[in-house]
Amino acid sequence: MLERAWQQTYAELAQAGAGTTVLRRRLIALSGTLCTHPYWAAPAAWRSGSFELRRAARTHASAPAEGEEAA
Repeated sequence: MLERAWQQTYAELAQAGAGTTVLRRRLIALSGTLCTHPYWAAPAAWRSGSFELRRAARTHASAPAEGEEAA
């Protein structure tokens, strides 16, 4: 969920033209939360789990939400 929020904010920031202060602040806050999360605090967890977590977050983000139909 946290990783998905980070990815969504990053995508919004990439698309934004002007007025990005709120998005930049949100991305910084989410980045800080991710970096201090116990899962990511251990160096081994970062090396072994980051790819799998990102893949899962992307897969979940591209899947239709509950109650939605696939396009």
